This record gives sequence, structure tokens and C-alpha cells, in this order.
Amino acid sequence: MSAAALPPIAGREGAIQALMQNPAPATVPAHLDQQAIQSAFACALHLHQPTIPAGPNGELISHLQWMFEHPGIGDNHNAEPFAQCYRRMADLLPQLIGEGCAPRIMLDVSGNLLWGAGQMGRHDIVEAWRYLASDPAMQTHVEWLGTFWSHAVAPSTPIPDLKLQILAWQQQFAGLFGDAALQRVRGFSPPEMALPNHPDTLFALVQALRDCGYQWLLVQEHSVETLDGASLCREQTLVPNRLVARNSSGETVSITALIKTQGSDTKLVGQMQPCYEALGLGRQPLGHTTVPALVVQIADGENGGVMMNEFPQAFVQAHRRIATAGGTTVALNGSEYLALLDEAGLNDADWPAIQAVQQHRLWQEVGDTPGAQRVNAAIQALQASEPGFAMEGASWTNNLSWVEGYANVLEPMNQLSAQFHATFDHRVMLNPAITQTCHYQEALLHLLLLETSCFRYWGQGTWTDHAREIHRRGMALLHEADQSRF
Repeated sequence: MSAAALPPIAGREGAIQALMQNPAPATVPAHLDQQAIQSAFACALHLHQPTIPAGPNGELISHLQWMFEHPGIGDNHNAEPFAQCYRRMADLLPQLIGEGCAPRIMLDVSGNLLWGAGQMGRHDIVEAWRYLASDPAMQTHVEWLGTFWSHAVAPSTPIPDLKLQILAWQQQFAGLFGDAALQRVRGFSPPEMALPNHPDTLFALVQALRDCGYQWLLVQEHSVETLDGASLCREQTLVPNRLVARNSSGETVSITALIKTQGSDTKLVGQMQPCYEALGLGRQPLGHTTVPALVVQIADGENGGVMMNEFPQAFVQAHRRIATAGGTTVALNGSEYLALLDEAGLNDADWPAIQAVQQHRLWQEVGDTPGAQRVNAAIQALQASEPGFAMEGASWTNNLSWVEGYANVLEPMNQLSAQFHATFDHRVMLNPAITQTCHYQEALLHLLLLETSCFRYWGQGTWTDHAREIHRRGMALLHEADQSRF
């Protein structure tokens, strides 16, 4: 693959991290009176299409392109409706603003799709995103959320690759829309809402997010617990929380968490349920004062009839309604809500502390003698004695396992990761410019792609075959890199 054909996923790691340590501050519009607002809602759209080795000659292409090229298979006839879903906020938002409404939306677009839309020549989609990411008129209304470049599931992603996934997305986004647009990206949306609960994986994830400049994380309510092991009460899901990650050595790091409630039903966003739930809520106690209750939801932006057909009108109707409701319930984006609380004199020290599920039970078992060996022994003992205990993480798809039955994907994934780091880590340490080479970037691309969740979502068959081919190509690229002097 030529350098021009590669997505911009590497080569600027140091510059990006330095840039993101000084993120653009979120601002609160002058007309918003924190004391007058009783409640708010924040909706996010998740947009993703995987990259697959399915071009005419096995090229890496977007699954959306494959849908267009094979319209008679499955629901591939939805390819153009999906494409329109990816760009439609660029039409809906100006319409509502022109009516005097104050709409808000958060966008979570995978790196695969950011790359794939350009690959297949859908400049209408890319330009719509550029407008939403860069136009000053949109910056109050749209908040972009960071994510893993290739829609990896965090709990089962090799720890050294978590930061690679984060940085790859940041570099792709900056390459498309500029550094200033990236500096406005302060929140993070983990694919599948999958949150690690193994202490060392969660610690690595939160530390990587902080290193890469993120200020808050979106989490599913059932993936976290209070520090004494209880489920979050309803009131606690309506305010910011502080997610505390403690590793096997006893080190801790934390990040602000906004809580997505309920499951993965796209009807929640498709029919704008968060708005109507917020209309019935009042202010919540927090710190030394009270704050507006916040209802947070995220859904696929295109998947299913509700999102394809009902969402646009529901989005318009909800914002028209609150525009005439007196201003006590408003739409807010995540960083805007946190900025509102900052104006009220609150910060993360005021947020309730939470941790990943099952960690209370684990730390009880570990006792006062932490360490990797003791933690691993405690995990094994709990798994043997308590059937419900697991350290595979939690997400909005807890009816599915990202691990069980997928050894034929996970083992190659871990092998490719280990070989990638054995090949490149020492070279990059000696010469960071190595990340700008085609050898590095093409191997990294295949590593990230192999970690895509889709290869472990649809069961055995075509999708695991895709994973096998990506692994084969990745290992060949690493062998070639080992043999070369660059």
C-alpha cells in the first residue's frame, strides 16, 4: 500500500499529545442561566463501518463500499440511506438554528469510517463532517467525541495497543479537520460502551486517556459500581461521577464519567426519549449546591428503521418543544454541561467516586497485599468460587461475550500485537521518526484493524475469515520490516 493510500494514523504522536495537553476550553453560551435550568439532556450518535479486505483484489475497503457493490445481499440496499444518515446533521442543525432553536448533538465517528468515506469518494459526507467539526457556527451545537480508531473493545484489547488506538483516531481527525478542531475534542466514547474491569487494563485505559488530553469518558451505568460495590442509584446517574482506576500495584488515576443509562435500544435516541425524560426531572444535589439533572444517551446513528426514518423528525420536534417550554429543560453537550458546573464553582473533587463493576469484590479478596501475583490469584479464586464473577469488562452488549468462542481471533490478535511491539518499540524509542515510515504505518494499520469488534460480533464465518486474512497480512508486513533496515 502506498503512503498516499494510508490513513494518517501515525507520525505525529508527540505533537498530538502536546497539542491535547492544552485543549480548547468549553464555553457556556451567555443566555444559559445555570440556576434557572432544572434539567438537560445530551444525545450522541455513534457512526461506524468496519474496514474489510474485500475489494476486487482483496484491497482494504469500507464495509459501506462493499454494501454498495453488493446491493442484493442482506440489507445492503440500505447503503445509501446509511450514507445519508452519516451526513444529515449538517442539514438538521442549520434548519433548527434558523427557527430559533438551540440544538445539540455529540458525534462519535470511528476512524474506519472517517477513512472509508474518503476512500470511496463520498466527499459529500466528508464535507458535511468538516462543516460540523470546523465551522464556527457549529461549534456551540456539535461536540465531537474521541474513540478508538478501529472500534476495538477495550477489555480485550492488548494493553500496549489502547494508546495506539486513541492516538490513531486523534491523528486521523486532525488530518481531516485540523488541529484546532481536535483541540475541541475533550470527551471519549468507548466502542460498545465496553469498560475494562481488570485493574491493570482499566488503569492503562484511563491513564492513556489522560495522557492524550481527554477530560471525560462516557460509560454505561451497568459497567460501574460505587466504591462499596453497590449499583448506582438513579440520582447518581444524573450527575457527573469520578471513575477511579486502581492497578495491581495500588496506583490510582481517575477521570470524570458521564453516565449513559439503560441498554442499547436505539429507540431511546431515535425517538428522543432523553429529552422527554429530562422534562420531568429537577435539580440534583452535588457538592455545596444543586445542579441540573443530565440525561445522557448514545445510539447507532444509522442502524435500524427508527434511526434511519424516525430520528430526524423526532430530533426536530424535541428541540422545537423545548424552545417553547420556558428554558428550564435544555439540550447540552457533555463538555458544555461540565463547563456549566465549573461556572458554579464545582469540579471533579465534588463528583461521587465510582469504579468498574466487580472491583469491590476483587479488592476485598486481595486484601492489604496488592501486587500482580496477588491480584491474579484473587481473580482465579473468585472465578472458581463465584460463577458470576468475571474480569472480561462490561458493556451494553452483556448478552454477548467478546471473548468466549473467539480464540481463533483473539490468539492471532495477541500474536500480532506482541510481534508488532517486538519489531518496533525499541526502534521507535531510539528514533521516533520511525512512526512516519510506511513500514510502521502499514503494520500499525493491520494491527488496529484486527482489533475491530465486528470480527467478534457476527459469529464464525465471513467476519472471522476477514480477521484471519488481516492477521496473515500483518504478520507478513512485520516479517518484511524485520528483514529491512529503515
